Amino acid sequence: SLENNILKTRAAISIKKTDKSEPVFGVIWSDAQLETDRSTRMATLVNIKITDARFPDETRESLIDSLKNFLAKEVMKWNLEVSLDEITNTLEQNKAAADEKLNTAPPKIIYMDKPSMLLVYDGEPIVKKDEKLKMDRAVNTPLLVVKSSEDGKYYMYGQKIWYSSASLKENWAPTKSLPATIKVVNEQIVKYEKENNDTTKAPSPTPVVVVCTEPTELIQSNGEPKFAAVENAGLLYMTNTDDDIFMDVAGKQYHILLSGRWYSSPALNGPWTYVSSDKLPSDFAKIPENSEKGSVLANVAGTDASKEAVMDAQIPQTAKVDRKTVTTTVTYDGEPKFENIQGTKIDLAVNTSSTVMRSNGKYYAVENGVWFVSPNATGPWTVSDQRPTDVDSIPATSPAYNTKYVYIYDSTPDVVYVGYTPGYMGCYVYGPTVVYGTGYYYYPWYGAYYYPRPVTYGFGFHYNPYTGWGMTVGVNFGMVSVSFGGYGYHYGPHYHYPPYRP
Repeated sequence: SLENNILKTRAAISIKKTDKSEPVFGVIWSDAQLETDRSTRMATLVNIKITDARFPDETRESLIDSLKNFLAKEVMKWNLEVSLDEITNTLEQNKAAADEKLNTAPPKIIYMDKPSMLLVYDGEPIVKKDEKLKMDRAVNTPLLVVKSSEDGKYYMYGQKIWYSSASLKENWAPTKSLPATIKVVNEQIVKYEKENNDTTKAPSPTPVVVVCTEPTELIQSNGEPKFAAVENAGLLYMTNTDDDIFMDVAGKQYHILLSGRWYSSPALNGPWTYVSSDKLPSDFAKIPENSEKGSVLANVAGTDASKEAVMDAQIPQTAKVDRKTVTTTVTYDGEPKFENIQGTKIDLAVNTSSTVMRSNGKYYAVENGVWFVSPNATGPWTVSDQRPTDVDSIPATSPAYNTKYVYIYDSTPDVVYVGYTPGYMGCYVYGPTVVYGTGYYYYPWYGAYYYPRPVTYGFGFHYNPYTGWGMTVGVNFGMVSVSFGGYGYHYGPHYHYPPYRP
């Protein structure tokens, strides 16, 4: 950004002690005076000051301090020249990124004044034969929903409780009477939970099941809503809930925080309206950091917590990937099928759970924060040292939007240095705060296989200043996949429904 003659910059950097040492990757923020010569259309950056530096792979405070001190001294020697055209293009790109159109329209929001749980289907329920379980199963939900061949009923396992119903979408009731085939499945679940030291207990009272087939958030209280005052602010917060529900006393409006987005309504039953984080009542910024609701400050514009979260969302997680040993496998439901990504020259494969693109006659895949390339849609795949052109133009309406946050920094004949910022995992800077997910619903692939897409709502995504994004709606059964790990990376949640493979 450019303010008068002060150019504020952010840049990825690498530091080497010697030519043979491994580079240390990081990010620096700097301010510099801009001296321009319009006749040559060149500019010189002088009086450069490092305002902050982060090194995500380095935890030793002494080394971090020494790197910062080194940079502070080193920049005094810099005499950086850059073309005005390059500055203009970068400023335009940053403006475009800041104006990126994420979806802020509210999902369907359901309020319940009793313990409840959400049974989420990705569209209308789809039942297919599960060869492992030897029974019919609803494949487009993260919960286990199976059909008994003995009594024709459906059985669902959620929060340590079995429910049954004659219908996939209504009248779910807790049951302890399980047919023999369901008992076999239950034994597998008990074994899995024991092996994984799952000691959680079933909630009491038993939650009511709420079914949805569209993006939905469930907010709830344990009985009639109870509120307490926020210290030194004209706000009340609901105490008998795990959700972030507030009442603005002066405006007589409820406010809720969902996936980093604020919504307001005169009643808990809605209708709900999006409120930008910088348009919240000023009392939200007065919430004490060490209070029970201090975690929401990361989503309140202008607070130290929100500035820290925005800065953290720009810090890459890096890795060194071996060209010779690292590869990937892509599976399609039939022959590969591609559709153009609107506004780009990139085509995206639609009938696979992987992210595969076609660009300039080559095929690119992104798996675990690594770019791969192949002359064929089916591989073989090798680690790529280039990203496809036009990747930065992918709009948020595409399920491949998160790949624009996966970078390639450097390469040698043996390794490729790669990294990703939290945008790859669904954490986006939107205005002055961070949000989770794009807010758009992406249609899954239905065929012989079911391939889901990333989601924004339905799992209570919330931001914690110390741990990042987490889910209040946990899914921990072994037949459900939540992806973590890979190539030395540390992943936050990037949740979607499990793909179905018969």
